[in-house]
This record gives sequence, structure tokens and C-alpha cells, in this order.
Amino acid sequence: MKRFLSTRYSAGAFNTAILLFRIVIGGLMLKHGYDKLSNFEKGSAEFMNFMGLGSKLSFGLVIFAEFFCSLLLIMGLFTRFATIPLIITMLVIIFKVGNGDVFGKAEIAALYLGGYVLLLLVGPGKASVDGMISK
Repeated sequence: MKRFLSTRYSAGAFNTAILLFRIVIGGLMLKHGYDKLSNFEKGSAEFMNFMGLGSKLSFGLVIFAEFFCSLLLIMGLFTRFATIPLIITMLVIIFKVGNGDVFGKAEIAALYLGGYVLLLLVGPGKASVDGMISK
């Protein structure tokens, strides 16, 4: 019981928690990216033209973020760099698609954004490819 009431934590517990967090948040977003990747032609035809980039390029950038960057997160490879496209994607969803309504239409995107900012700040942990490379 003392352990649950303690405010101390071990490095092993922290690294395990970050590993699980990376796998969960990356796996959940990976499904969104895979669905878009498998329906590229249909999806790109009806996707928004963000900042004049064209709908195909905009859709391709979202697929890059949601699928490929999520794979990098799960592996823990280039974790901090992989979170940047995901953060940008979530910000676009929140402010462009959801009109800044973080308690309504854009609530899920805001939750993902919080997770990606967390990973940007704390890094991948030791149980990652980045952690193995840095040894």
C-alpha cells in the first residue's frame, strides 16, 4: 500500500510507462493512417486543399504523419522528430477542421496533441531504438 501512496518513481517504471504510451498512441494513430493510405485515391479527391498545397499533397502529408511517423513512434526511432508532423497535423485538425472546439468536435485531436507534446518533451525512454543507439 505504501508503494501506491508514494510520490517517488523508479527509472524502470518511467521507461515502461513511456514504452506503453508510445505503443498505444502510435498504434491508435497508425490505424487512422492505414485507412487513409489504403483509400488514397478516394480520400485525396475529397480532401481539403490546405494552404494551396493541393488536396493530394495535403492528404499525402497527413498519411506521412499518421502512418509513417506513428511507426517511428512505436519503434522509438527519431521519436522527437516524428512527433513534430503529428503535432502539426493535430493542430490543423483542431483549428481548421474543428474550428478550435477542443471540448467538442476536436476533442480527440486535442488528446492526441497532448500525448505528442508529452513525447516531444520527455523523449522515447530507454526501451526504444533511440535509447539503444544512445548507449
